[in-house]
This record gives sequence, C-alpha cells and structure tokens, in this order.
Amino acid sequence: MSKTEPLCLSLLNICKNLTTFKQIHANVLKLGLESDPFIAGKLLHHCAISLSGSLDYACRLFRYTPNPDVFMHNTLIRGLYESDRPQNSLRMFIEMMRKSFPPPDSFTFAFIVKAAANLRSVRVGIQLHCQALVHGLDTHLFVGTTLISMYGECGFVKFARKVFDEMLEPNAIAWNAMVTACCRGGDMKGGREMFDLMPARNLMSWNVMLAGYTKAGELELAREMFLEMPMKDDVSWSTMIVGFAHNGYFEEAFIFFRELQRKGMRPNETSLTGVLSSCAQAGALEFGKILHGFIEKSGLAWIVSVNNALLDTYSKCGNVHMARLVFERIMNERNIVSWTSMMAALAMHGHGEEAIGIFHKMEESGIRPDEIAFISLLYACSHAGLIEQGCEYFDKMKGMYNIEPSIEHYGCMVDLYGRAGQLQKAYEFVCQMPIPCTAIIWRTLLGACSMHGDVKLAEQVKERLSELDPDNSSDHVLLSNAYAIAGKWKDAASVRRSMTEQRITKTPGWSMIEVDKIMYTFLAGTKQYKITEEAYKKLEEIIGRLRVEGGYVPEIGRVLHDIEEEEKEGSVSVHSEKLAVAFGIARLCKGRTIRIVKNLRICRDCHAVMKLISQIYKVEIVVRDRSRFHSFKDGYCSCRDYW
Repeated sequence: MSKTEPLCLSLLNICKNLTTFKQIHANVLKLGLESDPFIAGKLLHHCAISLSGSLDYACRLFRYTPNPDVFMHNTLIRGLYESDRPQNSLRMFIEMMRKSFPPPDSFTFAFIVKAAANLRSVRVGIQLHCQALVHGLDTHLFVGTTLISMYGECGFVKFARKVFDEMLEPNAIAWNAMVTACCRGGDMKGGREMFDLMPARNLMSWNVMLAGYTKAGELELAREMFLEMPMKDDVSWSTMIVGFAHNGYFEEAFIFFRELQRKGMRPNETSLTGVLSSCAQAGALEFGKILHGFIEKSGLAWIVSVNNALLDTYSKCGNVHMARLVFERIMNERNIVSWTSMMAALAMHGHGEEAIGIFHKMEESGIRPDEIAFISLLYACSHAGLIEQGCEYFDKMKGMYNIEPSIEHYGCMVDLYGRAGQLQKAYEFVCQMPIPCTAIIWRTLLGACSMHGDVKLAEQVKERLSELDPDNSSDHVLLSNAYAIAGKWKDAASVRRSMTEQRITKTPGWSMIEVDKIMYTFLAGTKQYKITEEAYKKLEEIIGRLRVEGGYVPEIGRVLHDIEEEEKEGSVSVHSEKLAVAFGIARLCKGRTIRIVKNLRICRDCHAVMKLISQIYKVEIVVRDRSRFHSFKDGYCSCRDYW
C-alpha cells in the first residue's frame, strides 16, 4: 500500500457530505488510484452506504469502474435496497447475473432478498429463492435467515417455516427471525410455540414477542411476558409504552413511563415519542408539560422526532401557542414532518390562512411538499371555508409537484364543498373522480347532506353507501339526522326502527378530561359512578344558571326522535361533553382552561352551551371533537360557528 492510500482512507472516514466526497474522488483520480480494487471499493461503499443523498453519484461511480468485483456489486445492491427505490436493486442483480462474472455470493442473495421484503413482493422473493437453490446457497445460514424474514414480511408464514425446518443448525438469529415471521403474519399462537421451543433465548427473543402481542392488541399477554422477562432494555419499555398508547390505553402507557423513570432508566427517542403520542390522543396537557420539562432537563431537546411529537402533543391538547413555540425553536432542524404537523395544528384550530402561510414558508425553505403536506393544506382550507384556495392548491399539487391525488385528497375536496353547503358540486366531484370511490368519500358527503338537511341527496348517497358497506351504523344515523333536520320525523323514526330490527348499534359518545394529571372518561347517560353523579349534580346547577343569566333554551330541533319536548331536552342535556365540562368546573381551580377530548362531532346544542358557559363562568373551554378544535372564550368559538 502506497503512502497516499492511507491518506485517502482517513479522509473518507471524516467525509460527511457529497461535496467533500467529490473532492476526495478527484484526488484519487489525480493520483491514479481509481484502478485499485480496494480503494475503488471503499469509495463506492462510502458513497452508496454512508452518505445520504449520494446514491445517484454512487451509481455513476460504479458505471465508470472497470471490472467491478462481487463486493462492489453487493455494495450497490445494498445501497439501492435500503433506498426509497428498492426495485432498482433488482435491476442491478439481474445485470450482475447476466454478466455471469463475478458470481453472486451469500451477501448478494441476503441483500437482494431484503429488497424483495421491502417491496412486499413474494413473487420476486420466490424467484430469488429459486436462484439461491441453483447456486447452492439456500442452506447458507445468512441467506436462509433472510429468506425467513422475507416470507414473514410478505405474510407467508408457512413458507418461512419450511425454510427454517430445512436449516441444519439454526442459530439464535434464525430462531428470532422465525418468531418475528409468525408475529408479523398475525400467527401469535405459532410465534409462542416457536418461542417456547427455542433452545436459548436472548433479549431480542423476548422483545420480538412483546412487539407481536402489542401489535395484535393482546396487551394482557404482553404484560405477563414483560413481567416474566429476566432482563429488560429500553426497547422492552418502549414497546410496552407505545403498544398501550396505540391501543388507546393511555393511563397504562403513562404508568409504564413513570415506572421506567423510577427504575432509573433513561427514556429513549421511541419511548418519549410513544408517551407523547399518548398525551396527544388523550388530551393530557399537564402530563405533556411534565414530559416537556423532562426533555429540556435531560438534554434531549435536540432530537427532531421528539420535538415533532411535542409539537403534535401541544396541538392536539388544544395549546396551539405552545405548538408554535416548539416549531419556532427547531427552526434550523425542521423536516417535512415538522412543517406538516404545524400546518395540521393550525388547521385543526381554524387558522386556515396561517396554515397556508406556513405552507408557503416551507416551499421557500426548499423543502418539497409531499402528499401528507397537501392533505394538511386542503384540510385547513376545508375547515376555514376557503373554497377557492382549496381548489387552487388541489390543482397545484398535480400541476406543479406531479403528485397524483390519493383518496385522502379527494376526501378533503368533498369535505371542502360539503361544509360550504355546495352539495351538488360535491356530488358531481365524487362522480367524476378518476379513481374508485370508497365508502369514506360517500360517508363524508352524507355527513354534509345531514348537516344541511338535504334529504333528497342524502337518500341517493345512502343508496351508494349501502352497496359498499350496508350495515354501518353511522350511515343510518346520518340519514336519520337529515330527515330530522328537515322535520321528517316519521322517516327518521323509520330509519331508527330499521337499525333496531337489524341490531345495528350507534357508536356511543364519550368525552375525556384531565384533572390533576388523571384522565376521567364520561359516557352519555351513565350514572353508576360517584364521579358521574358529581358531574350530573354540577351540570344541573350550570344549566339552571344558563337559563336565568343567558336565556338558554335547549336546541331540540336536531334531536333525532319525534318525542315530547320535555324528553328532547333531557336527551341533549346528558351528552358526554356537558358532563365533562361540568366536572371540570367542579374540580379545576378558577382560571384554569378546561380541555375536553370527544370521540364524535360536537352537536349544536352542546356548542351553544359551551359558548354560554365561557361567557357566564368566565372560563376558557377547549373541545377537540373528531375533526377539529373548538376554543370557547367570552361567548365565542374559534370555529366561528363553521364546523
């Protein structure tokens, strides 16, 4: 090795960007070292694997390398399968096979089989399996393990098991791959059987089973396994926290996080984002603030994904001001997720114009908007009633950025027209969609018909929905609602009777509120707990005061049953958000903002009650329903009565 070679290698070790790499490459060419297989291989490996955004240059480097060896072929195949274009690695493999020299080795097949797994293509995987058989590499431990993982990723657990059974001496990695394949394929029983048969288990074996149980929603089995584990690492704790959070058990996720801290372990990026996700979904602002303080004290505020999760938490807990502050703090580190999250936050809170401003700033910063960014943008236009702007951005997405609209984008446009009352235009838009219409699109339009009381169009849309999803309870409720708003009580009652006869039940409404870092859930019409009895008692007092001081009269015109006036009043008075706000007034200190999360759309009567409470009790109320935020203050709502 000449004196210049170690210098080139040391420069590669500290090379962090493509510009510097090109300078090193130029120096290699100047010194005539490009024909050295070792140097050429190191250059290609660094460019294809270590540097981000340099894969195209690595491909050009490979093309100009005379007689590339198997290492160089494998390097480029690996770089391509790990990219967002894994199909290109297949082209590279085919080119290699056509040359017949150099012949593929075990690494070649391991890398290319991973490409098939990334593509979720079992057809390609089987073809590669056959090629491995031809070259006598199918029984190689490394290749066999990769084949097991590929079949598991594609959902063919039986094929994975067959490969495993043909292995002569599977090691711990192969056993773990087989257990993972079972879990990925939803065969938890088979996964447990393999786990129990393992001659030796390592920490990864336990973590794989934990992940499988939480993904399948088998949380009690996950808890039992977690308690049985002889040792736990940050992955084990993160799996439990994220698993419980994603399955809606937010309080349990918080408990695991607190226990993690009590054990003296340092939360990692995954566990932090997982528990922040729990706070966001539950609307647990106070616990989110505690986590924010912990992140600052622990020196973890530099992690972009944690900041993005923190931004999302503040946004979904109704504190858009803090969401803005987090967004401003990560000015130089913002990625597409940061920008999109901020747009979504502003959109949910009714700040459509500001969300559009953020979109333009993102464009100016050089970040190219993706499909999700446009969903947030169209959502903002929809909830702010910005019809012209929404149409303009829908066209811009296709015309300027070559992004083909997905069903979500079409759904936003239907929602845009529907909320504005342009129902016929929404219907025509749906009928002219170039992709098959889904039940969600029709349901969005049915919701708009229901909101505006357009019975004739609602009946047409319901007929279309019946072909796709005949027994969905929400469709029957929306049609009944349309009849009721139009005053057609007999038709509304007929739909309700039909639901009863078909045993179709509507989704029960619930609302959650955080008091002293404890989440309380209220269901409409329940009185079996002391907490709900306390809420009912306070609500009765509140309604009485609203009648006297605010002239409140229950909005019973949209109650969906043809019943006596007194009964109608009773049915709207027990909605879960009313119980939650009454409990908040009873328990929270004066001056504290009341924050409520609701699973359904807030009704007009509850909306009117919240405005009156904010005015008479001098309290700010933030309600997050299934589609947006309502911030009530001094008798007004941030949605400007447009939702």
